[in-house]
Amino acid sequence: MRAAVLRDGRMIYRDDVPEPAPGPGQVLVEVTACGICGSDLHFAAHGDQVLAATRSMGGSRAAEAAVDLGADIFMGHEFSARILQAGPDTDTFPAGTPVTSIPILLAAKGIEPIVYSNTTMGGYAEKMLLSAPLLMPIPNGLDPRYAALTEPMAVGLHAVNKSGITADETALVLGCGPIGIAIIAALSITGVENIVAADYSSTRRDLAALMGAHRTVDPADGSPFDTVRPKVIFEAVGVPGVIDDVLRRTPSGSRLVVAGVCMQPDTVHPFYGIAKEISVQFVLAYEPAEFAATLRSIAEGRIDVAPLITGEVGLDGVGAAFDDLADPNRHCKILVTP
Repeated sequence: MRAAVLRDGRMIYRDDVPEPAPGPGQVLVEVTACGICGSDLHFAAHGDQVLAATRSMGGSRAAEAAVDLGADIFMGHEFSARILQAGPDTDTFPAGTPVTSIPILLAAKGIEPIVYSNTTMGGYAEKMLLSAPLLMPIPNGLDPRYAALTEPMAVGLHAVNKSGITADETALVLGCGPIGIAIIAALSITGVENIVAADYSSTRRDLAALMGAHRTVDPADGSPFDTVRPKVIFEAVGVPGVIDDVLRRTPSGSRLVVAGVCMQPDTVHPFYGIAKEISVQFVLAYEPAEFAATLRSIAEGRIDVAPLITGEVGLDGVGAAFDDLADPNRHCKILVTP
């Protein structure tokens, strides 16, 4: 079977990967599309740091870090697929049904996240296993390439839901990469009437406006807080110093939602947040209901994800695509279509 695997920090094409066999409660699927996520890029470059940070949290998180960086690693968690075969004693949708799923595999040994693994296949492959109870059929004849973006767009919806924002509150989104764009789309369909987006890239600012931002600003021209008085700030940059800058500049009584993943140690001045009574909410992933709601919104045309797709590659082009995504002015989302 063909697949793209992470080996020594680079994505390598293989045509000799064993085909997985579905167990009870599982289905074998043919991957139709898989988006390349920024977290995959980060893991390829800094996998040792990611695993060390995960292990340091202990508990169930430590089990997620049981990955051997010296062996091939399977990735790809933004996918759509078609059912090929059900495992033993498994009731599910008929073969040929187009589906997507939360990236989790339920197995005899427990819950296996479909993120990075030496054993659990991800979406950068011809075929993979999914859990029958978690399958969601793709509705309305939706293009499977668009359905593959349910996962990242659900991250945006979760951040918006966690913020508790109301339609009349001003939202400021810092960073217009894929997660920032997903937040903007979720704010738009939620009915927020004043969405401001900030990014140094003119390409990303244009995309933010297309996805629902009412106004865009270039931080190179001055701090967004010089001209915007937001009630809710969504941090989708993920670099040291941004959170502290927000705490220092934002108005009193603001709410800060942190969606950008910063792997480096960061420094904040609690005084700013205390003096202005700023609420800070960190967010991760989504709830199953939010994933399902996002799929419906895409299928019904309430979220148009087509503009986000700026490239498509086969399994043999994944390595080059990882390199291309380093340029924020060139791509937003590259799809792998096996």
